Amino acid sequence: MANNITLTIVKPGAYRKGHIGPILNMINEAGFRIIAMKLIKLSTRQAEEFYAIHRSKPFYESLVEFMSSGPIVAAILQKENAVEDYRKLIGATNPENAEEGTIRKKYAQSLEMNAVHGSDSNENAELEADFFFAKSERTDCM
Repeated sequence: MANNITLTIVKPGAYRKGHIGPILNMINEAGFRIIAMKLIKLSTRQAEEFYAIHRSKPFYESLVEFMSSGPIVAAILQKENAVEDYRKLIGATNPENAEEGTIRKKYAQSLEMNAVHGSDSNENAELEADFFFAKSERTDCM
């Protein structure tokens, strides 16, 4: 199961611009199943905790501020090789370097406001999924 899930977050900027539907459509068209999803607003503390791995980096404070600035959509996606396939679908973190047709190329505003989060490893996918969702909130579709 570890390589079959990934976590995505539609970030506040993409939410404000009304990109949730098109982004979810791209996810569905790429063969992912959404097994858990919620619309929430992170508190500053929650954003600090979720992005704690970046605490020493210069962008940490602005990332926390951005991620707690408005609603987000968090979802667990399921598919064979979910992390790798989703990373390809979303594109490079910097939308200027992202391939045409990727989520970030289409919907990101900037490097910092890059539309979506995607887990970077199977281990982090599990940890991140657990951060947002109890096991009882998930529907295993495979």
